[in-house]
Amino acid sequence: MKLPFVPTLLVALAAVAMVRLGLWQLHRADEKAALQARYAENSKLPPMALPAVAAADAKLLYRRATAYCLDVTEWRRTGGRSAAGEGGTRFIASCRTGAEGPGFAADMGVSPDPKAMPDWKGGEVSGTIVAEPSRAGLVERLTGRAPPPRPMIVSLRPAPGLKASAQPSGEIANNSFAYAIQWFFFAATAVIVYLLALRRRRKRELPG
Repeated sequence: MKLPFVPTLLVALAAVAMVRLGLWQLHRADEKAALQARYAENSKLPPMALPAVAAADAKLLYRRATAYCLDVTEWRRTGGRSAAGEGGTRFIASCRTGAEGPGFAADMGVSPDPKAMPDWKGGEVSGTIVAEPSRAGLVERLTGRAPPPRPMIVSLRPAPGLKASAQPSGEIANNSFAYAIQWFFFAATAVIVYLLALRRRRKRELPG
């Protein structure tokens, strides 16, 4: 029986694409495992003074650090959770550290009232470094022009009137291996279903 060209080509391309996605997910699983090991190591290092860097990277994330906020140039509100596990609005201060320089962000705590205004003008901030939530708009993210996130310290001591935010653990959800198995399963299923369809077609074409 001669194989139908177009359906065979489409199934083959789909199967190859799914296998490639599975291999990519396996690579992602290794990358995430390496990052998690790095973050676990960072969390064991002694506290450091936050360096004047414009972007957070793996060398800084989940390290304990201290920085001095000369003054707050902006407050941002996002969803958050307190150290006691209570949900609420998280208040993030954009901090100036000098006449020049990138500054840093400080998670100064959580409040059940989204309209609250923290009574905090700056000072020493100590806690764990994470990446600041993205400030980029949808268009910037879609076009890849979003600026890299600044380092943000999740403060152990909240601003007056707020509750301390939960300290980040550095745990990464690593479901990539499971996703890889799913893609391989989908590829195998597509090929098997197509072969069964060809077998039924062949039986119909055979004489009586």
